[in-house]
Amino acid sequence: MLIVGAGLSGIGAACHLRTQCPDRTFTILEARDAIGGTWDLFRYPGVRSDSDMFTLGYQFNPWTDPKAIADGTSIREYVRRTSRKYDVDRRIRFHHTVTTASWSSSDARWTVTANRTDTASVVTLTCSFLYVCSGYYRYDKGYTPTIPGAEDFEGQVVHPQHWPADLDYTDKRIAVIGSGATAVTLVPAMADTAAHVTMVQRSPSYVMTLPGKDILAEKLQGRVPDRVLYPALRWKNVLTQMLAYQLSRHAPRLMRTLIRKGVLSQTPAGYDVDTHFAPKYAPWDQRMCFVPDGDLFTALRKGRATIVTGEIDRFTPAGLRMTTGEQVDADLVVTATGLNVQAVGGMTLTVDGTAIALGDTLAYKGMMLSGVPNFALTIGYTNASWTLKADLVATYVCRLLNHMAAHGYQVVTPVPADPGTDTEPIINLMSGYVLRSLDTLPKQGSAAPWRLHQNYPKDVLMLRRGPVDDEVRFDRVPETAREGTNHQPA
Repeated sequence: MLIVGAGLSGIGAACHLRTQCPDRTFTILEARDAIGGTWDLFRYPGVRSDSDMFTLGYQFNPWTDPKAIADGTSIREYVRRTSRKYDVDRRIRFHHTVTTASWSSSDARWTVTANRTDTASVVTLTCSFLYVCSGYYRYDKGYTPTIPGAEDFEGQVVHPQHWPADLDYTDKRIAVIGSGATAVTLVPAMADTAAHVTMVQRSPSYVMTLPGKDILAEKLQGRVPDRVLYPALRWKNVLTQMLAYQLSRHAPRLMRTLIRKGVLSQTPAGYDVDTHFAPKYAPWDQRMCFVPDGDLFTALRKGRATIVTGEIDRFTPAGLRMTTGEQVDADLVVTATGLNVQAVGGMTLTVDGTAIALGDTLAYKGMMLSGVPNFALTIGYTNASWTLKADLVATYVCRLLNHMAAHGYQVVTPVPADPGTDTEPIINLMSGYVLRSLDTLPKQGSAAPWRLHQNYPKDVLMLRRGPVDDEVRFDRVPETAREGTNHQPA
């Protein structure tokens, strides 16, 4: 097996293979030079999780620090410790950017081509199963909209995805363009040392405060056995997330009112909450923004930060000018304007010589693709912690591989019994980065196993307990055919 990606998902997948499929050999291909994925790439000030670590951490290797909202460095080290603990770090080949993957039915194998970024060479490997854990955005380029007059600006422009290690913003005036999770993280983190930080947003997002530490974890650690405590904390947070999400979907007015009351209680008296914190869309149409211990609101109350809501007209030599004519002075502009979606790491997939258009495929159980043999991918939840789904996908892949080995199958292909026409993108958000990439994403169908639940307990039943032979085709391939490859095995 080949696993693509050595981030949170890829390391987790490898650990599951080590424990649940001990006879299965695998190699991890990582495009960068380090373990950690997102948590190694992002180095901007204040980078942290926007989910609690008792659900973002692995179920098989629980997060044990009471700090529920963890900084990027802590998460990166946690992933690396896990890789060492389960002895998967030695299975990683760094600097391998996968470009193509071609399936041959006659050989029952994938042929994978990767560019070696350290040697400028091209490597070809083969595998019986391809497992893509590369997330869904481009690591080499974040999204930056075109703003007129950029060449006139006399300061510096930085995208958070490519933060310079030596950037000193002490006593500088900073404009952070954006209203999402990255922006609400950057503003309070930079406000402590900057002269002033202005968050410039075209439209607001929903922002909620979460405690930075889990009070229950602090009280019970050392008093309750770990084997009881950490599963309980995980389920407590899962159910809390589910309650908030279901309330948002079924009673959006009530949820909007509750969020507004929370913001009112933390902003300065007379603050224009409805302009800066009241989106036009319903809660969870886009991802919610969570701030630990209300740090964003603290920066606003102290006068260290302000928010300007409206359309940007253009850059000026001294900063940004809004369409209202308001000037936002800045020495540094940070474009926290989002991501570029890139499914399956940007690789090209072919099956028996036919190119696979991802936008034409249906996602089977949110983790395999219709008509694509021996292939799985990890896409986490949009309404809960990424790793909750990644753990379930890895468990299911291991169950599937063990089922195939027990019955002598070499090939599994998802095949919808009734493809239908009622489909929608696999990522069900109205966020800009999703809307810009709808045609490149797999679709989901109208009913299970082709419909995503976005519901952890339901997925536990389906992926951990449910059948592995529903709406898939299993095939056996003669041993002589499988041995007929001359490529380097993986």
